[in-house]
Amino acid sequence: MHAEESSQPGHDERDLIRRCRSGEPAAWDRLFDLHYAPAGRFVFQLMPSFTREDVEEVCQETFLTVIRRLESFDGRSRLQTWIFRVAANKARDYLAKRLTAKRGGGREPVSLDALDPETGLALDPPSPAPGPDHNLLAREQLELLRETLDTLGGPCREIIELRYFADLSYDDIGQTLRLNLKTVSSRLSKCLDKLEALYRAGIDRENSAPNAV
Repeated sequence: MHAEESSQPGHDERDLIRRCRSGEPAAWDRLFDLHYAPAGRFVFQLMPSFTREDVEEVCQETFLTVIRRLESFDGRSRLQTWIFRVAANKARDYLAKRLTAKRGGGREPVSLDALDPETGLALDPPSPAPGPDHNLLAREQLELLRETLDTLGGPCREIIELRYFADLSYDDIGQTLRLNLKTVSSRLSKCLDKLEALYRAGIDRENSAPNAV
């Protein structure tokens, strides 16, 4: 079997998609049973700072989009891979909204000189931890990693996302991509080497770029 064929949906998956598109409730139940929990693991691996409630909210948004946009799924990748990409976009959107809220968006500003009406003492709001510099660095590193994965594209991005973001075992990856374990191990090793080289090159470019005036 050619490598490019291994990521194509099988007959059972195509049949499930067809039944979902026809509005069969049992088919949607089956789709959720198969993909909701893996999507949750994927989101948690992608955004380790998320709570279980955060992950649940992202997953709900993800599968609402899956329901609305399943007609647009072209079948060139596995359904789970497409769902993970939807989940990644929803997770980034959710993180952006949360960071905006932490910066005070949608909240009434509180004066640091104000007194607590109950105690009469000055307010002493806690400082968030980790600090903003750490959060910014982590976010920039994550963005660079995602950009690097997008640059890799194709089978490499797929297998790395399944292993490290979805936390699938080699056996699960082999079943998802229809590859034997030796091929999974070999491909993953080569793809990680490519990812590391591209990621380091990206860091070097950022470090060598002139500072903005």
